[in-house]
Amino acid sequence: MAKPKIKAIPNRLHVKTGDMVKVIAGKDKNKVGKVIRVFPKKGKLLVEGINIVKKHLKPSQMDPQGGVVEKELPLYSSKVMLFCEKCSKATRISKKRLEDGTKVRICKHCGEVL
Repeated sequence: MAKPKIKAIPNRLHVKTGDMVKVIAGKDKNKVGKVIRVFPKKGKLLVEGINIVKKHLKPSQMDPQGGVVEKELPLYSSKVMLFCEKCSKATRISKKRLEDGTKVRICKHCGEVL
């Protein structure tokens, strides 16, 4: 008997690099930060100042002292929502096409272009 085909997950996220997001789940819940980098194939993103961990480094030629370094780890995109700075709320988005043909993302609460 043949195995059923598994549908591929689309490699797109609801946030982009440079967006402000609010964390809605996890240890950093209710914190707001800026998206630094997006990893669409993994469904993750790197947020400035969120999900910081301490990493112990062995001494090496690049860093002869070694020591403990704090760094940010990626979050799953489902744990964040886009943050509207005008109404100061985490929001879903709607999409709208302007007269010149460009698509924009709009806040569901206040109607502001994000």
